[in-house]
Amino acid sequence: MATTYGVIMAGGVGTRFWPRSREKFPKHLLQILGKGTMIQNTVKRLEPLVHPADVFVVTNRLQKGAVMKQLPHVREDHVIVEPVGRNTAPCIGLAALHVRRIDPEAVMVVLPADHIIRDDEQFRGALALAVQTARDSSSLLTIGITPTHPETGYGYIQFVNDEAAANPYRDRGVRKVKTFAEKPNAQTAERFLASGDFLWNSGMFIWRADAILRQIRACLPDMYAELEKIDAAIGGPHYQQALETAYGMIRGISIDYGVMEKSDSVYVIPGSFGWNDLGSWDEVSRISGKDDSGNSITGKVIQKDTKNSYIYSPDKVVATIGVEDLIIVNTDDALLVCRKGRSQDVKEISDYLKRKQMNEYL
Repeated sequence: MATTYGVIMAGGVGTRFWPRSREKFPKHLLQILGKGTMIQNTVKRLEPLVHPADVFVVTNRLQKGAVMKQLPHVREDHVIVEPVGRNTAPCIGLAALHVRRIDPEAVMVVLPADHIIRDDEQFRGALALAVQTARDSSSLLTIGITPTHPETGYGYIQFVNDEAAANPYRDRGVRKVKTFAEKPNAQTAERFLASGDFLWNSGMFIWRADAILRQIRACLPDMYAELEKIDAAIGGPHYQQALETAYGMIRGISIDYGVMEKSDSVYVIPGSFGWNDLGSWDEVSRISGKDDSGNSITGKVIQKDTKNSYIYSPDKVVATIGVEDLIIVNTDDALLVCRKGRSQDVKEISDYLKRKQMNEYL
């Protein structure tokens, strides 16, 4: 039986988690909730489905050292460095080239490095079903999260909810994908939830290495032509040059836009395992433990008449009096004070620092 490989996408910066998340040490390398960093927990929860020696990590030059330090059981030649970020389709295509060289029929479990999952056993059960279905076919599979509320911050996946529709995997609990939908407004999200045939798009994918490369060739021929040049150089002295040249030509595009929305071989497995993509400090605050006043406090905090606030300050004393609904994140060189409900705007701070070339704070 072909081996199952994990592919962890770990090249992002996590700008909405400034000031803790920085270019060299972004969100997925931080301990945000509980024990272990986010990428460590992502790899750990794959066991025993995927052995750490069979994990690939796609990252960037700035983060490679920290990734290897945090994941000592991952082989160095399995840490793939992209010259520049080009979104998820090139990232996945590059990883698939490396996996295909080992075994073209190997199944890839592709995961973002920075998700929270509460029920590891349920999660592994959904992955095992996806792996078996991918191994039995050339289908592209994704995990859709059964929505608990009309969320406007996630994309959605609509599945075919017709018993008469052709679906060889229906009895397994696998559903044929009908369409992908962008992040909706509140009214549309309510309609999605009421329909019963929409799931949150988790950004997790399962497929055979040869299958996804065939789909990239069919849907993104220009990208595939550049990937072929990289493939020819893997293991040779000119690999780095070929990689950088190809990435200079490749157009950045997500796997959703580039392949999943175009392919007619896409299936989704509904999952309910306490998933959260942890996209903002508001989300961290929402799922963190709270005291009797609704506060989540970490570090050296003195508070009086403070309510419903998230305060993180491990190294410096923070004192709050008579405030509520705040997010306060205090680091060595920067302080964020944000009203709850506005933390999506933190990305604008990173954009401002970049424009002003204040790189020491990025």
